[in-house]
Amino acid sequence: MLSGGATQIFVGLHLIHEVTSPQAFAALKELGMKVRCPDRTVATVDHIVPTTDQSRPFSDPLAEEMLLTLEKNCQNHNIKLYGLGSGNQGIVHVIAPELGLTQPGMTVVCGDSHTSTHGAFGAIAFGIGTSQVRDVLATQSLTMNKLKVRRIWIDGQLNQGVYAKDLILHIIKTLGVKGGVGYAYEFAGPAIEALSMEERMTICNMAIEGGARCGYINPDEITFDYLQGRIHSPVGSSWDKAIHWWRKLSSDLDAVYDDEIKFDASKISPTVTWGITPGQGISIEELLPYPESLEDKDKQIAEEAYKYMKLKPGSSIKDVQIDVCFIGSCTNGRLSDLEIAADIVKGNKVAKGVKAFVVPGSEKVANDAISKGLDNVFKDAGFQWREPGCSMCLAMNPDRLNGSQISASSSNRNFKGRQGSANGRTLLMSPAMVAAAAITGKVSDVRNLLTQQS
Repeated sequence: MLSGGATQIFVGLHLIHEVTSPQAFAALKELGMKVRCPDRTVATVDHIVPTTDQSRPFSDPLAEEMLLTLEKNCQNHNIKLYGLGSGNQGIVHVIAPELGLTQPGMTVVCGDSHTSTHGAFGAIAFGIGTSQVRDVLATQSLTMNKLKVRRIWIDGQLNQGVYAKDLILHIIKTLGVKGGVGYAYEFAGPAIEALSMEERMTICNMAIEGGARCGYINPDEITFDYLQGRIHSPVGSSWDKAIHWWRKLSSDLDAVYDDEIKFDASKISPTVTWGITPGQGISIEELLPYPESLEDKDKQIAEEAYKYMKLKPGSSIKDVQIDVCFIGSCTNGRLSDLEIAADIVKGNKVAKGVKAFVVPGSEKVANDAISKGLDNVFKDAGFQWREPGCSMCLAMNPDRLNGSQISASSSNRNFKGRQGSANGRTLLMSPAMVAAAAITGKVSDVRNLLTQQS
């Protein structure tokens, strides 16, 4: 512990990409410094890559320059780069787990707020700013103050048509986008234990949207099964030793938390955001809230949201017409997300006037999906099948909304202008709900489609 009360922590894995690393590398060069631990630094390109035509040079000169800069920096500092065509390129928070880079007990950082994703593996993972990217490159360490820990206990089980995305949106709407400030969120309970690793990543991915510094789930057999055999996972006797240690990382049964909140998964319905923060969400059965019914701290932002979103208090979120449907992002761009959406889409057609597209989270996800024929399921229905990248999640690439288009999105943020248009409107929901919206042309309860299919 340092004199000011902060703790200096060693960073086990530093993930970098093309957006927040150039300035950090430039600062190192000015100081005449090298990367301290290049073997613990891994790079990919994701934010700025186009998803239609990835041939080089990119049509966007700035995007091409950013990629060239990343390639040069990685070469100069002997950093592993999973670039386009490597077979393992993709969104940084998708490729690190699927490569076995993310492991229990690690401290993982990245110049990206959704680094909390990796907490699903029993790791302490959080996003950092560009100046901290510089510090980690130079020292492989950071200083930070101790966080409080809130355990979010989820009893019961999710019902058919309700997914991890619905669960985390429900938690955020209940606790608020600032409810987790100063906290790490530990997600636990029967409903969490029943989730797959990819579903757990969805939960932890959006912990940051609830204000928490990081999200965390205890490692268990599901974690170990996921990691076994991956490129960077331990093998042989090293695997046995790792498992022995990883089993000891789970929270003690008598652990004392700073706070604990409980939810019942069986009472949660498909959830959709209606406003301009991830906390402005409602279940598909609810009516949009009247500002006067909200707490004082929420009234002003609600009024701002209604003006921006062009929605009316007291109306239903169901049947809101959709212009664009986007399935992808570090929240919901993994294979299981595409499989769930494909099950809804199969045998149906995208509604007239709707632009729908799927962006796999990585080259591996894309290849696995193609081997299962998922690409053809989507294309036969009228979806566009794209190349891996962050895409419309933040629109630092050609994938953008136009004008005041409204999108059904499986991504993580619905801020003003988030998806590329100053007037564009975003409704966050699960991949299954996005698929349902694409088919019907409006916000729809996916459970009705599942009932029709059974």
